[in-house]
Amino acid sequence: MGKQRKTRKIVEKRFAKMKKMISPSDSRIKNSERSEPKKKKPVDPHLIKIREVPQTSSALFFQYNMQLGPPYHVLIDTNFINFSIKNKLDIIQNMMDCLYAKCIPYITDCVLGELEKLGRKYRVALRIIKDPRFERIACLHKGTYADDCLVQRVTQHKCYIVATNDKDLKRRIRKIPGVPIMYVAEHKYTIERMPDAYGAPKGAI
Repeated sequence: MGKQRKTRKIVEKRFAKMKKMISPSDSRIKNSERSEPKKKKPVDPHLIKIREVPQTSSALFFQYNMQLGPPYHVLIDTNFINFSIKNKLDIIQNMMDCLYAKCIPYITDCVLGELEKLGRKYRVALRIIKDPRFERIACLHKGTYADDCLVQRVTQHKCYIVATNDKDLKRRIRKIPGVPIMYVAEHKYTIERMPDAYGAPKGAI
């Protein structure tokens, strides 16, 4: 029985070697049995290639958004309010000191919802944004995630400045041309991507 098992294993190994696939370029394959090579579609050199490029706003001239002007419309994020409270900064007054013009702060429903979810610890922030000088913007989307809402809003309308200290949100907004970002740095408000002619101090990008 031992010899039979050994011979069977040797035969199986030989058959396994023979079972290997023959390459398509092997000379033993007849021309009639060969599969036809795939033909490439002929490209017409006169055809114009169509590319979908998102249309940029006509207000974007060179680097900056020239449509922005006083009174400035500022969309405020949740953490911008919290940073302002920590640094003891009056939001509207410091915005005007930063931009040397009248500023209208805007609060979306999702930002208000985020602050309400944070609880009693952030009741001071809630009291601040319920000031009648803060304009409310109604949100049509579901949920209370403010970042997506703000990005979508500034993509559609290039008339806003976004006030935030969130690194991820700032990174996302920098990809959208013509949207300045206001943030708290060194106990004051700083703005980036704003024309020098408007008198706003330059912020580090």
